[in-house]
Amino acid sequence: MRIWHRICFVWLAALVVLAEVSVAQDQGPQKDVGETVAKPRKKDSGDTGDADQPKIPSKLSNKNKAELPEGSPSFKVETNVVNVDVAVLDNKGHFIPGIPKGNFRVFEDTVPQQIANFSMGEAPMTVCMVIEFSNKFQQYWTSSWYQTLTASYGFLQTLKPEDYVAVIAYDMRPEILSDFSTDKRKAYEAMQRLRIAGFSEANLYDALVDAADRMQAIEGRKAIVLISSGIDTFSKLTFDKTRKALQEAGVPIYAIGLMQALREYYDAHGMMGSMARMDFLQADNQMRTFAKETGGQSFFPRFYGEFPSIYQSISQSLRNQYSIAYSPTNALRDGKFRKIKVELVNPAGEPLRITDEKGKPIKYTIFAKAGYNAPREVE
Repeated sequence: MRIWHRICFVWLAALVVLAEVSVAQDQGPQKDVGETVAKPRKKDSGDTGDADQPKIPSKLSNKNKAELPEGSPSFKVETNVVNVDVAVLDNKGHFIPGIPKGNFRVFEDTVPQQIANFSMGEAPMTVCMVIEFSNKFQQYWTSSWYQTLTASYGFLQTLKPEDYVAVIAYDMRPEILSDFSTDKRKAYEAMQRLRIAGFSEANLYDALVDAADRMQAIEGRKAIVLISSGIDTFSKLTFDKTRKALQEAGVPIYAIGLMQALREYYDAHGMMGSMARMDFLQADNQMRTFAKETGGQSFFPRFYGEFPSIYQSISQSLRNQYSIAYSPTNALRDGKFRKIKVELVNPAGEPLRITDEKGKPIKYTIFAKAGYNAPREVE
């Protein structure tokens, strides 16, 4: 085991060095009625980024967003317009472009809505990495310690120069290691602090809601990438309150579950008790729920080789989206939660059949937020 630890440590150290060097250097056919053809999307070679751009005005460390620098983007909430970002991915996690506006159907509380604005395109990502780093599972030199750092560094390497990223680590409480910035060196410097874990608590609910609350006023393509075991030990918030808070914030969560292979090994060799098994199963279900209800995705890799495809799926989903806006038919300002459902249909109202360029049908999945909280009338 010691030899394996040393090999992993050397490999992880090499990964960090390569990442820092990279940051320093980078700064069809006819279609039938009711059917659409998915064509490969051409890359935009004209995209450029500036690694020295300033931080976005709405800092994680400052919840008071009333005072912003002159000329900065305005963050506002349209009370009469609902915006829904939709990603349509095939069974390999690839974004399906070219679907016309007429094939989208949006329901709010089972009532069809009239789509007012519709667009599709690529855009930079604004990502907050929320990383579990507790002495409960991330003890120094353990396999879960390696996996946590490998997943975190690996995701950072996939970001483009124009993407904004912030890093938050949590144990008993969340700690902002680096604020939003396009300068990836700041994120890598922040990651250097993840060496020796402190407390043995892992308060997932509190950390996740805190990050989502700070991000909800940020416009554009934004997401939380959660790297965690999914277990919560001592949060002030309950699971139900966390679900409601995340739904209200409207920030998609992309969850990566840790220790899948290790858990299977312990379970197969009788080294895991029934209570621990139930705790981990519940943790996975919680992460799936958070991801699904916010319009994100959840992943549970068993091997390191699965990480690149996971990062690609997250990138495909976030960078390439259909943006839909509608004015809800329910004009009541009651503050209640309203469910949203997005479907793809043909002119006859049947499920849309999508084919590749060879005419073969493609299985697809639609990702969109589960709903939103209606504005409340202020007396």
